[in-house]
Amino acid sequence: MNLPPDLAGTLVSLGLAFFLGALIGAERQYRERNANLRTHVLVAIGSAQFVDLGMLLTSGDGAMRVVANVVTGVGFLGAGLILKDGTHIRGLNTAATVWCSAAVGACAGADLPAQAVVLTAAVLLANTALRPVVNAINRIPLREQESEAHYEVTVTVAPEQVPAAREAMKAALDSAHYPIAHVEAHVQGAGATMVVADLIATSVSAAELDRVVAMLKRVPGATDAAWTRSGSH
Repeated sequence: MNLPPDLAGTLVSLGLAFFLGALIGAERQYRERNANLRTHVLVAIGSAQFVDLGMLLTSGDGAMRVVANVVTGVGFLGAGLILKDGTHIRGLNTAATVWCSAAVGACAGADLPAQAVVLTAAVLLANTALRPVVNAINRIPLREQESEAHYEVTVTVAPEQVPAAREAMKAALDSAHYPIAHVEAHVQGAGATMVVADLIATSVSAAELDRVVAMLKRVPGATDAAWTRSGSH
């Protein structure tokens, strides 16, 4: 069966976008991110089709305008994946990966298969090979004068539970390998005292501090526990 050249080219572009988007999405699906395999495939093939349509209707100049609008549209889609959770932000990497999937699709739609493949490889490397590097950097202590953030961990307990809360806080932070500068107790009112641990300047993992807070909430008599981040020193 002989297909019209335009249709054959579209099928090749969509097929490439589908395959490469699936590669990116499979890695995200494996790590159980919000934007899963189907999301990345749909973003890639949608971008490819829009760019391909622009090239078919108005050639290169029209395709450039379509690409600009695809970038804007995917930006709005990515914004929906970014969530503020307390003092930290979640979903930035997921949104950026969706943005890259759109770029892969745009390359496929623009009949630039080599660029699409290279970009896919770069995205996969960024999301896999760089993870150990990120973890290693997060463990490097910072000198106080270089710190851009100040972290505190707090737990609120009854006054008679303050010694136990201090020990539980030190044990929880030690298990997470976060050194403590000092621990203070502040009376919050009748029957409540807040124990505050000031962390020594270091790179912090929000997920690890969340686990520390979860441990502190199980301290006998604890009514609240949290961690906070303030601005630069």
